[in-house]
Amino acid sequence: MNIFLVYGTRIVILALIAYSIAVITEQRTRRVSNRVIWFLSAGIILDITATGLMISGSGNTPFTLHGILGYSSLAGMLIDTVLIWRHRIHEGATIEVPKKLHIYSRYAYIWWILAFITGGMLVLLK
Repeated sequence: MNIFLVYGTRIVILALIAYSIAVITEQRTRRVSNRVIWFLSAGIILDITATGLMISGSGNTPFTLHGILGYSSLAGMLIDTVLIWRHRIHEGATIEVPKKLHIYSRYAYIWWILAFITGGMLVLLK
Protein backbone atom coordinates (compact mmCIF):
# COMPACT_ATOMS: atom_id res chain seq x y z
CA MET A 1 0.00 0.00 0.00
CA ASN A 2 1.17 3.53 -0.82
CA ILE A 3 2.79 5.36 2.14
CA PHE A 4 0.35 8.28 1.75
CA LEU A 5 -2.57 5.88 2.06
CA VAL A 6 -1.01 4.17 5.09
CA TYR A 7 -0.58 7.46 6.96
CA GLY A 8 -3.93 8.76 5.72
CA THR A 9 -5.62 5.65 7.10
CA ARG A 10 -3.91 5.98 10.47
CA ILE A 11 -4.77 9.65 10.72
CA VAL A 12 -8.43 9.15 9.73
CA ILE A 13 -8.72 6.59 12.54
CA LEU A 14 -7.45 9.26 14.94
CA ALA A 15 -10.06 11.63 13.47
CA LEU A 16 -12.73 8.99 14.17
CA ILE A 17 -11.62 8.79 17.81
CA ALA A 18 -11.54 12.59 18.19
CA TYR A 19 -14.94 13.10 16.54
CA SER A 20 -16.44 10.30 18.62
CA ILE A 21 -15.23 11.77 21.91
CA ALA A 22 -16.47 15.25 20.94
CA VAL A 23 -19.89 14.29 19.60
CA ILE A 24 -20.69 11.69 22.26
CA THR A 25 -19.71 14.17 25.00
CA GLU A 26 -21.91 16.89 23.47
CA GLN A 27 -24.80 14.47 22.94
CA ARG A 28 -24.68 13.31 26.56
CA THR A 29 -24.14 16.67 28.26
CA ARG A 30 -25.83 18.99 25.73
CA ARG A 31 -23.07 21.46 26.50
CA VAL A 32 -20.00 22.68 24.61
CA SER A 33 -17.23 21.97 27.09
CA ASN A 34 -13.51 22.46 26.51
CA ARG A 35 -13.36 18.72 25.82
CA VAL A 36 -15.93 19.03 23.01
CA ILE A 37 -14.15 22.04 21.48
CA TRP A 38 -10.72 20.45 21.68
CA PHE A 39 -11.65 17.04 20.26
CA LEU A 40 -13.94 18.44 17.54
CA SER A 41 -11.21 20.84 16.40
CA ALA A 42 -8.60 18.08 16.50
CA GLY A 43 -10.94 15.85 14.49
CA ILE A 44 -11.29 18.47 11.76
CA ILE A 45 -7.52 19.00 11.51
CA LEU A 46 -6.90 15.25 11.42
CA ASP A 47 -9.69 14.68 8.89
CA ILE A 48 -8.44 17.37 6.50
CA THR A 49 -4.90 16.00 6.79
CA ALA A 50 -6.06 12.42 6.17
CA THR A 51 -8.18 13.48 3.20
CA GLY A 52 -5.24 15.28 1.62
CA LEU A 53 -2.97 12.28 2.12
CA MET A 54 -5.53 9.88 0.70
CA ILE A 55 -6.10 12.06 -2.37
CA SER A 56 -2.31 12.26 -2.88
CA GLY A 57 -1.86 8.52 -2.48
CA SER A 58 -4.79 7.39 -4.57
CA GLY A 59 -4.36 6.64 -8.23
CA ASN A 60 -8.04 7.35 -8.82
CA THR A 61 -9.72 10.61 -9.62
CA PRO A 62 -10.80 12.45 -6.45
CA PHE A 63 -14.37 12.52 -7.80
CA THR A 64 -15.51 8.97 -7.06
CA LEU A 65 -18.67 8.05 -5.18
CA HIS A 66 -16.64 7.51 -2.01
CA GLY A 67 -14.76 10.76 -2.63
CA ILE A 68 -17.97 12.77 -2.91
CA LEU A 69 -19.40 11.04 0.17
CA GLY A 70 -16.16 11.77 2.04
CA TYR A 71 -16.00 15.43 0.99
CA SER A 72 -19.63 16.00 1.91
CA SER A 73 -19.15 14.36 5.32
CA LEU A 74 -16.02 16.44 5.93
CA ALA A 75 -18.01 19.55 4.97
CA GLY A 76 -20.78 18.49 7.37
CA MET A 77 -18.32 18.12 10.23
CA LEU A 78 -16.64 21.42 9.34
CA ILE A 79 -20.02 23.18 9.47
CA ASP A 80 -20.75 21.46 12.79
CA THR A 81 -17.41 22.63 14.18
CA VAL A 82 -18.07 26.23 13.13
CA LEU A 83 -21.57 26.15 14.65
CA ILE A 84 -20.33 24.57 17.88
CA TRP A 85 -17.54 27.16 18.17
CA ARG A 86 -20.02 29.97 17.47
CA HIS A 87 -22.36 28.66 20.16
CA ARG A 88 -19.46 28.44 22.62
CA ILE A 89 -18.23 31.97 21.86
CA HIS A 90 -21.68 33.58 22.08
CA GLU A 91 -23.30 31.47 24.82
CA GLY A 92 -20.42 29.99 26.82
CA ALA A 93 -19.92 26.48 28.14
CA THR A 94 -22.83 26.43 30.58
CA ILE A 95 -25.73 27.16 28.21
CA GLU A 96 -27.40 24.09 26.70
CA VAL A 97 -26.90 23.51 22.98
CA PRO A 98 -30.05 24.39 20.98
CA LYS A 99 -32.05 21.37 19.86
CA LYS A 100 -31.44 22.01 16.14
CA LEU A 101 -27.67 22.16 16.63
CA HIS A 102 -27.79 19.11 18.89
CA ILE A 103 -29.59 17.13 16.17
CA TYR A 104 -27.39 18.51 13.38
CA SER A 105 -24.27 17.35 15.25
CA ARG A 106 -25.70 13.85 15.52
CA TYR A 107 -26.59 13.60 11.82
CA ALA A 108 -23.30 15.11 10.62
CA TYR A 109 -21.44 12.55 12.75
CA ILE A 110 -23.56 9.66 11.45
CA TRP A 111 -22.94 10.82 7.85
CA TRP A 112 -19.20 10.97 8.58
CA ILE A 113 -19.27 7.45 10.06
CA LEU A 114 -20.99 6.18 6.90
CA ALA A 115 -18.21 7.70 4.77
CA PHE A 116 -15.61 6.13 7.07
CA ILE A 117 -17.25 2.70 6.80
CA THR A 118 -17.57 2.86 3.00
CA GLY A 119 -13.86 3.69 2.75
CA GLY A 120 -13.01 0.66 4.86
CA MET A 121 -15.31 -1.56 2.84
CA LEU A 122 -13.73 -0.42 -0.43
CA VAL A 123 -10.31 -1.44 0.88
CA LEU A 124 -11.65 -4.85 1.94
CA LEU A 125 -13.28 -5.45 -1.44
CA LYS A 126 -10.07 -4.78 -3.43
